[in-house]
Amino acid sequence: MKVDELKALAYKSLDDLKGQDIVCLDVRGLTSVCDYMLVVTGTSNRHLKALTDELSKKVKQSGVKVRGMEGQNQTEWILVDLGDVIVHAMLASTRALYDLEALWSITAERAGNENKE
Repeated sequence: MKVDELKALAYKSLDDLKGQDIVCLDVRGLTSVCDYMLVVTGTSNRHLKALTDELSKKVKQSGVKVRGMEGQNQTEWILVDLGDVIVHAMLASTRALYDLEALWSITAERAGNENKE
């Protein structure tokens, strides 16, 4: 699966389960870890778990391997590593504290959310 298709699949999965304020950061050229980072806010610990479980399920159904998931036990911040796309699902307070968008936006350009359908 191409990276843009994977990014669109991840975005749609998060949006379908009412993930809030989904932002896609284009970090190509800034890191070799991934091409895109998606950041999404969940309304509760249970919502974060549902978002990331459904994302993992959809990605696996499409034939892509989930490389790793971290934080399922704390559920304030769950990271899903899809290879070229990394998803950060966070509670609003955790997202505000770490402010990943500002950290990466210093040099990154925000990727458009054009894949939202």
